[in-house]
Amino acid sequence: QVQLVESGGGLVQAGGSLRLSCAASGRTFRSYAMGWFRQAPGKERHLVATIDRSGALTYYANSMKGRSTISRDNAKNTVYLQMNSLKPEDTAVYYCAARSYYDTTTVVYDYWGQGTQVTVSS
Repeated sequence: QVQLVESGGGLVQAGGSLRLSCAASGRTFRSYAMGWFRQAPGKERHLVATIDRSGALTYYANSMKGRSTISRDNAKNTVYLQMNSLKPEDTAVYYCAARSYYDTTTVVYDYWGQGTQVTVSS
């Protein structure tokens, strides 16, 4: 089992950048593929990006493709989401999630963090 804690959210002006972090507990972090999701008020949660266990493979949903970078540091048990050129429509709660396999076609994950709020002002 793994516990996930997100950080790095906050208020930023449109065009700005944020780097989200997700720290995982336990010594098996490298066994999990990781994903970042977001959920805007009144909307469903959507995948933003996912990364495989080694960090060699990444996938981005269209919503932030070209404006975000997912990465991981297995020595630090942490996955990151660098977000640039932020827009007001990026305002959402951002969640990280973990599962044992890498796949870009399904969004069922086993473990979830509590989320971190990102607010982009115009």
